[in-house]
Amino acid sequence: MIQKYNAVNKIKGELNLPGDKSISHRAVIFSGMADGKSEIFNCSNGEDVKSSIACFKELGCNIEYTENSIIIEGKGKFEFNNKDVVLDAGNSGTTCRLISGLLAAQNFISTIIGDESLSKRPMDRIVEPLTTMGANISAINNKLPITIKPAVKLKAMEHTLKVASAQVKSAIVLAALHLDEKTTIIENVKTRNHTEKMLGLDVIEENGKSIISVSSKNYPVPNTYIVPADISSAAFFIVFALLNKNSELKINNVLLNESRAGIITVLKEMGANIEVINYYKNGEEISGDIVVKSSKLTNINIDKNIIPNIIDEIPILSLAGIFAEGKFEVHNAEELRYKETDRIKSLVENYNKLGLNTEEYVDGFSVQGKILNNDILFESFGDHRIAMTFAILSMLSENGGSINNFDCVNISNPNFNNQINSIIG
Repeated sequence: MIQKYNAVNKIKGELNLPGDKSISHRAVIFSGMADGKSEIFNCSNGEDVKSSIACFKELGCNIEYTENSIIIEGKGKFEFNNKDVVLDAGNSGTTCRLISGLLAAQNFISTIIGDESLSKRPMDRIVEPLTTMGANISAINNKLPITIKPAVKLKAMEHTLKVASAQVKSAIVLAALHLDEKTTIIENVKTRNHTEKMLGLDVIEENGKSIISVSSKNYPVPNTYIVPADISSAAFFIVFALLNKNSELKINNVLLNESRAGIITVLKEMGANIEVINYYKNGEEISGDIVVKSSKLTNINIDKNIIPNIIDEIPILSLAGIFAEGKFEVHNAEELRYKETDRIKSLVENYNKLGLNTEEYVDGFSVQGKILNNDILFESFGDHRIAMTFAILSMLSENGGSINNFDCVNISNPNFNNQINSIIG
């Protein structure tokens, strides 16, 4: 599907966006694990979260949709369907990696498969630590499918993360929830912390490290989850409003978790006029209503320590960098190469179509210059964040632009076009 966009000169109004994808995944998983009924309000309607829901249906959970929520009747510890099972994670790395930790503790054989894109992504990052815990888990060439057989004995451990990844951390946590002994996870670089907050894990901050403790005492119980709006989805509209003249946009109830709001921090350092006008608290998560106004931006040196907290927003952040003064440059972001596509390569390739000056590094890229070409057919590479980034860029370009294979946005935000149409002035 090729999606055409025309130039937009002004946006105004307000948006209510679907629930945060990361929190929605975890709400589904923890609800499925709990012994009893849980309810999730404002759950993400993207295909990735639907993959998590489908996996727990396959594991025997009863899932009911109401007008405003999802009700999940969890099975409780070790009570999933006692049969060999094949689970399809679709395009969702979060689904695949997190449930691997859960399945490592079960007494049946499970196989996780995924689509073509997910099947190319590295799985050794979870296979290695889970194997160290005693899991019987294997993946041919460290890619999907993953096969998990009943372990002889899982054991608690102390583990220092080799990769700054909340998915790896959470996979270990989900396995450790089945053990009475305490498992300790050490992060040298902080990553998003929704798992810790939602399970009430003990976390000690020491010498720049996070030391996380988990055991069966933290096992999920039935709960009510109210999911704030996805800040990663909001980032596209934030940048769109900043770069359009005479624009003002309000986005309601946006997640402001300290490990996720780095995009707002960076944009404000670039000169963005972004204000939080109301704050809300749901459990341990903070959200707020934000107002964004047109701003003149200047590129900055991006601190390497904030990269894990903005890794999903770098595509749209780089777009802001094109319209800002100076050169946009990012390093320490090699993780971008292991997403739905190699996002570094994909961004550079599309920016080159515009006649911009780009340079690709192992761990990042730079881009600067004046847009020389308009009305381009951009490639999404099957990646929802690449697709939405170049949709915004097309609407900021004089003659518009088009995106190939745009329907991949359904992975995170299937209502993207309706949201855009609702705020065009």
